[in-house]
Formats: sequence, structure tokens, C-alpha cells
Amino acid sequence: MMIGSMKGRAIVAAAVAVLPTAAWAHPGHGEQGSAFLAGLQHPLTGFDHMAAMLMVGLWAGIALPRHIGAPPLAFIACMLAGFGWAAAGGALPLVEGMIATSLVVLGLAICFAVRAPLTVALALVGLFALAHGHAHGAELPHGAVAWRFAAGFALTTALLHGAGLAVARFAGRPVSRFAGMLGAAGGVLLLATG
Repeated sequence: MMIGSMKGRAIVAAAVAVLPTAAWAHPGHGEQGSAFLAGLQHPLTGFDHMAAMLMVGLWAGIALPRHIGAPPLAFIACMLAGFGWAAAGGALPLVEGMIATSLVVLGLAICFAVRAPLTVALALVGLFALAHGHAHGAELPHGAVAWRFAAGFALTTALLHGAGLAVARFAGRPVSRFAGMLGAAGGVLLLATG
């Protein structure tokens, strides 16, 4: 009986040890870093945001090897603009549809290694980023300091872009194509069920 009890305690202790501290944060309760931690965690809590951010980096690595930093920077800048607009109470029509469409378009662009002109790629990524940012702003936790929350999700977004760039560089074309297909399929599913 004691062995089972010790085993149970060890399992609980291990589970608590691996839980991210961000999950314990409660934005708006006075802790200075809680809004930042909530922002760090936010892009990781939904397939749609995480997949789009990975795919922006992946597409940049595949289609724009001489300008790999431009699409991620455009995405972050436009995402912050969309966030600011939503946090200020501004409306943006069809946000969820645009987010789902971003997965389909980016996924197909990756699958077929579409090499768009830089200005077209940046405009497309920027448009999608406005929708993602607006969704972040609409989901700003009550009482959270907006700029801290934004700093957190911008950092996580940059890391996800970097992960996508790494996949494009090191994983090879079959892996990239499969990731694009998964992203596009996820977008189609979101459009069908939304």
C-alpha cells in the first residue's frame, strides 16, 4: 500500500513539475508578469494561431530564401496593429473566416512551393496577421495590461516563425509539404465547422 501511495505521489509531483508556470498565471491579479505570461501562452492554446505562425516561417523559408525575415516581421507588425485595433474596441469583419483561410492559403502555398513576389507575400501575410491579432485583442484577459500581453504573444509568435524557418531549412521538402497539407486541411475543417 505504501509503495502505491509513493508511486501516486511521484506521479502527481512529476505532473506538477512539468506544468508550465504560465498555466498558473492569472492576468489582472496584480502580478507584474502575469499578463506577459498569459501572452506567451496564448498562441499555443489554439491550433489555428500556432499553425499559421509556424507556416509563415515555413513559407518564408521555402519561397523567399533571400528575404526570410520579411514575412515574419510583417506578420508580427500587422498582428500587433490588429491587436491594438481590437483592444481599442475596433471591429473587424469575418475574423474567424480570415484565420481559417490563412491556414488554407499558407498551407497550399507551402505544398506547392509558391514563390510570390515579395510585395504580394507581405500583403497576404499582413492581411492574415491583422485577423490573428484582432482575435488576440478580442481575447485579452480581463484586467490584463495590454502591452505586456502583446509583448508575450509577439515573442511566442517570433519563436514559432523561427521554428517554421528551421523546418524549411533542415527538415526537407517532404516534411514541409506534409506540414502544409496538415495546415490546409485544418483550415478547411475550420471553415466547414465555423
